[in-house]
Amino acid sequence: MIHWYDSRTLPVSRWRNGGGDTREIISFPPDVKDFDWRISIATIAADSDFSLFPGVDRIITLLNGGVTLYRQDRICQKLVLNQPFAFAGEEIITARITAVSSSDFNIMTRRDRFCARSGISTQSLTAAASHCGVVYVISGCWQHGETRLSTGQGAWWQSGAKTFVPESGNAQLLWARIVPQPTSAVAFKTPQQLIA
Repeated sequence: MIHWYDSRTLPVSRWRNGGGDTREIISFPPDVKDFDWRISIATIAADSDFSLFPGVDRIITLLNGGVTLYRQDRICQKLVLNQPFAFAGEEIITARITAVSSSDFNIMTRRDRFCARSGISTQSLTAAASHCGVVYVISGCWQHGETRLSTGQGAWWQSGAKTFVPESGNAQLLWARIVPQPTSAVAFKTPQQLIA
């Protein structure tokens, strides 16, 4: 089964420190505090310390604006637009914005249960039937069966092969595959490459 979402209509949770907000796409399993994996979109409106998530691996992808991540006042990564960056959830990370506000796509996986890989596609993308996954339209339009997705929309699923086809020249799709530990199976494939 596939679940559709529109980032503009997701519930908004304000951060306690007032530095931004989060729009949760899915926390899996649903209604369980200690998630196996979690997908969300965050808006960073002020310099902020990231919450600590021991035992969790994180992938952050900058969608707009500008953000530089610091470890103990030293730059560890200047986020590049639409380029995923992975780090451990127990790391003490401070985000400093270089724009009025920034937004990013976040993937969290419980390290001893699941792992994730993320990337950007501009061509047809097929997800393996055996894996969980999520997509988010960065730009352009994408087609899945009879469903058409535009910028800011996306989908997530637990299993079943899924194919997404670009319908415009500027189409960019953020994808992530989420698989149980351990695994070595192929998760996504395109006409030109296999994404393991």
